[in-house]
Amino acid sequence: MLLLALESSCDETAAAVVKDGRWILSNIISSQVDLHAVYGGVVPELASRRHLEVINPLVEEALNKAGVQQQELEGIIVTRGPGLVGALLVGVSFAKAYAYALNIPCLGVHHIEGHIQAIQLESQVEYPFLALAVSGGHTHLYRVDGIGRYQLLGRTVDDAAGEAFDKVAKMLGLGYPGGPVIDRLAAENDDGGITFPRPMLKKNNFDFSFSGMKTAVLNYLYQLEGRPDETTISHIACAFQTAVVDVVTRKTMRAARAEGLSRIVVAGGVACNSGLRKKFAELADSSNMNVFFPSPVLCADNAAMLAVAGDHYLSQGLLSDVDLNAVSSWPLEQVAGL
Repeated sequence: MLLLALESSCDETAAAVVKDGRWILSNIISSQVDLHAVYGGVVPELASRRHLEVINPLVEEALNKAGVQQQELEGIIVTRGPGLVGALLVGVSFAKAYAYALNIPCLGVHHIEGHIQAIQLESQVEYPFLALAVSGGHTHLYRVDGIGRYQLLGRTVDDAAGEAFDKVAKMLGLGYPGGPVIDRLAAENDDGGITFPRPMLKKNNFDFSFSGMKTAVLNYLYQLEGRPDETTISHIACAFQTAVVDVVTRKTMRAARAEGLSRIVVAGGVACNSGLRKKFAELADSSNMNVFFPSPVLCADNAAMLAVAGDHYLSQGLLSDVDLNAVSSWPLEQVAGL
């Protein structure tokens, strides 16, 4: 099917045109980083208003870049949740109205399912595989047996990994978003002998915890006399990233072995982290496993990623009713049958 996809779950507005759940004809993203940077994080009301401002011209741009007319579209897919409900409502409301006007089906898709299945736009990974969804809002491990077939194996019990990156960056005065800055400093420096704890690494489960790491960084800063210099900040950034990467990679590999899986897909915004990619590559080489990462544009919030699952569901005759609504919370394992 020729689909228009829309994403507005947080602070990116995105529109894409994708054919047959495989071929990306356009994938346009409008970021709100500059809008929220001054606040050190996403302000939901501001995010919603910006989505309202840009979604219509963004859709026109996506159609123009794809060389597609409105009348050629066969369906519209949109992120229904999870996410910021006000932001989600912009995309959902636009999608329903657009589909109604064109008399074509509309379908609400799960944001994390989009991230996990995005790899199929590039690599066609065989099922089953283990998926690590790691972003500003999620750090979850799933067994994936197919589209709509997910088993939750582990999750963060407090903060998501991406959220921890942003909060530690704020402590260090590195600005927002903090993940890319910490990643750059970690790649260019060593930890200077600083170490931070690895919470839940020895627990006999596949859950994560990152709040303790944030507290450890804060306590280290309290022990310093005055504000740390640039060298110390770089060492702290490297030590923090090393701790996060160590926990995430080792628990993911452990879960894959426990499930008897040799394929791992790492998805979500934090999957762009170079330290995470490097460590997974090292562990995969020594464990006879294959680890797959989508390209950076498909790791970030985008609309094209929704097309793999969206095309599958619509082709089976599944569609959303006119009362489709946004949901801030939506367990992925409940997605089957939508």
